[in-house]
Amino acid sequence: MIRFYYHPTPNPAKVALLLEETGLPYELVPVDTRKGEQHDPAFVAINPNAKVPAIVDLDGPGGKSARVFDSTAILIYIAEKANAFLGAPEDRPELLSWLMFIASGLGPFSGQAVHFQHAAPEGLDYARNRYRREAERHYEVLDRHLEGRDWIAGDSYTIADISAWGWLERAERVLKGKTDPLADYPNLKRLFETVDARPAAQRARKVGGDHDFKTETDEQALRALFPSNYPKAG
Repeated sequence: MIRFYYHPTPNPAKVALLLEETGLPYELVPVDTRKGEQHDPAFVAINPNAKVPAIVDLDGPGGKSARVFDSTAILIYIAEKANAFLGAPEDRPELLSWLMFIASGLGPFSGQAVHFQHAAPEGLDYARNRYRREAERHYEVLDRHLEGRDWIAGDSYTIADISAWGWLERAERVLKGKTDPLADYPNLKRLFETVDARPAAQRARKVGGDHDFKTETDEQALRALFPSNYPKAG
């Protein structure tokens, strides 16, 4: 059994999709980040960075319990455990390269684009433009790579495609103001729609749907989500 610490945001969504694809048994543990539950000591003991997603594999290496945090690390761990969605061995260099491209580029810049366009105060035009354009540039890089290709790495569906799906699902928020945000990236749009049509993706979208996560962005939520914006408690 895998305990899956989850909030309905792009990085946990990737893990939800992979778990649904593999069929590995898991127990969902909601972590309401707007209530600050990611800062609870019990969760910080699982992820010292106080962010979702994280997992605890109760049947980890050697039969011992093992924690894994950071979505890319979790994708690799689960795929190796299930021996699935890793592509052909000869494609491993490409797979790892594109996974890290998403983990260190497309994902973080998309997240910052969302933050500065939707959450930051007015008067930060430089930052808004910087992160929006960098998100678009990463879309462009991946779109060019996908020209004439069905999948990101090799000839099969892998965790690289799953990782991309997690953030592309939020393209409307990343590219604020676009009614069809992937229209300018036809290869990326094709990839997203192909992954999104999979039955596991439809199940992943429903994960956590029976939990009443907080949606209000009040002072409690702001302090929980963006603690670096506030002085440390004495």
